[in-house]
Amino acid sequence: MTSILVTGVAGFIGRYVARHFSEQGWSVIGIDNSPPENAPLSNLSTYHRLQLPDTTFSGLLQQESPQVCIHCAGRASVGLSMTDPVADFYGSTMLTFEVLNTLRLNAPSCRFILLSSAAVYGNPETLPISESQAPAPISPYGFHKWQCEQLCLEFAKVYHLPTASLRIFSAYGPGLRRQVLWDMCQKVITQNSLTLQGTGKESRDFIHALDIAKALGVVATSAPMQGEVYNLGTGQEVAIAQLAHIVIDALQAECTPQFDGVVPPGTPLNWQADISKLKALGFTACVPLERGVKTFAHWCRAELVGV
Repeated sequence: MTSILVTGVAGFIGRYVARHFSEQGWSVIGIDNSPPENAPLSNLSTYHRLQLPDTTFSGLLQQESPQVCIHCAGRASVGLSMTDPVADFYGSTMLTFEVLNTLRLNAPSCRFILLSSAAVYGNPETLPISESQAPAPISPYGFHKWQCEQLCLEFAKVYHLPTASLRIFSAYGPGLRRQVLWDMCQKVITQNSLTLQGTGKESRDFIHALDIAKALGVVATSAPMQGEVYNLGTGQEVAIAQLAHIVIDALQAECTPQFDGVVPPGTPLNWQADISKLKALGFTACVPLERGVKTFAHWCRAELVGV
């Protein structure tokens, strides 16, 4: 049986990844610093509670010898990276180096996939954004993700470790208790009003976590793994004002979205992914935005009010 190691397995994307590969018949080894009761144990063959970097990681790799490692561990907040760049650097760049170097020494043929971010692009000059556009991050989070990508390229070129990076655009799905969709649902459900930052004209390319896991499956089995990067989105640009109306409709609420006109520092204005490179490997996104938002909104209601 093919085995896969997932770091940060108890996190939002890690849980979807574990479930997807488990359903595909893989043996999934999970690592996280969460207690076992918070890990997706039903989708894991083994679970190791560690805070990476950890000296026992080398022995674990020798014992398990995974064919693939998907690196979901790390910090995932632009805002927190602005106020605490040190923690973001250590939880992103340094951690990725440690994992890559431990793989180099203990599992040199393991295919390593980094969860990177569209934050590396900052405010792109043109849309849709292709991988050939020069990175221009505007937050420590974006810079550190870019540094992680460079480390993947370094280990591929110098040590021939098979690596690839996925630049994820705006991830969402049940389980995510932060960012714009959660913020919208929370306000509509608990206050029956919706005031948001920015102008409403800012846009994102939303990709459901089910599709992220599916894309990781495609890359794990089909990518050349030479340190290359792939955009991961749907290719659809959605204005935040438009998204607000989709949320209000999904919750059958009676309110009008308001915008304060203030864009927080480090926040890009407009995103839309060119996903032709990932499509060429055989990936297609399956979850339509309206359906995905509706499911997410209903999950939020159950989380916040219990029904």
